Amino acid sequence: MDIATVIGLLAANALIIWAMDAAAGIDAFVDTTSLAIVGGGSILVLLMRSKMSDFIGMFAKVFMKTIIFGVDKKPDLIEQIIEMANIARKDGLIALEGQDIKNDYLAKGIGLLVDGTAPDVIETSLANELDLMKSRHTNAAMMWRSWADIAPAMGMIGTLVGLVGMLQNMSDPKAIGPAMAIALLTTLYGAFLANVICKPIAEKLEGYSGDEVENCELIIEGIMGIQSGLNPRSLSDLMATRCSPAERASLAAA
Repeated sequence: MDIATVIGLLAANALIIWAMDAAAGIDAFVDTTSLAIVGGGSILVLLMRSKMSDFIGMFAKVFMKTIIFGVDKKPDLIEQIIEMANIARKDGLIALEGQDIKNDYLAKGIGLLVDGTAPDVIETSLANELDLMKSRHTNAAMMWRSWADIAPAMGMIGTLVGLVGMLQNMSDPKAIGPAMAIALLTTLYGAFLANVICKPIAEKLEGYSGDEVENCELIIEGIMGIQSGLNPRSLSDLMATRCSPAERASLAAA
C-alpha cells in the first residue's frame, strides 16, 4: 500500500477545508449548482470523449496501483529471479514449474521458460506484453490529465453562467448573491479538482508506469539470463546495474 497517496490526499483536503472554515465557514463554500456544473459536467464531458471501458479503468487503475498494490521493489525482484536461476541451474528449467510467483509478468516469463519456448519468441512475447502495458498506463494517465483540463473549463462556464444570472437580476439584490456564488465557486471547484486531485493522480500514475516499465525490462533481462544458463552471480551483478545505489546496498545486505 502506498501510504503517501492517502496521506497527501487527506492532508491536502483537510488543509483546504480548514482554510474555508476559518475564512467564512464551510457552508459558504457549498453550492449544489456549482458542484453539478463542475463535478457532473466535467465527468460527463470526460465520458463523452472516452470509451466506457477506459472510463471505468481509469478509476480502477488509480485504486489498484496508487493505493493498494504499488510497484514491486527491484531488489525483491532480483532476489526472486536469482532464486529461480539457482533452481534452474541445479535441477533444470522444468523445476521452475509450480513456483510461487506473485509478479504476473515474471510468472509469464518463467512459464515460457518451462514450456521450452525459443529465446527469440520469449523475448518478443515479453516485449509485446510490455508495449501493451505502456499503452494502458499512458491512456489511464492521459484521461486524468484530460479531466484536469476539463474541470477548469467547466469552472469558467459556471462563472459565465453566474455572471449572466447576476446581470439579469441587478434590480433584485437578493438574486445577486446566489448568482455571484455560482460565478466564484465554479472557478474554485474547477481549480480544486484539477490541481488537488486530477493532476497529482496523473503524475503518480506516470511515475508508477515508469517504475513498472523498468521492472519489466529487468525481468526480461533476468529471464533471458536464466534461459541462456548465465551464472546466477553474474546475472545478479548484471541486473544490479539497473538499481539505484540505495537499492544496490539493500541487495548486497540481503
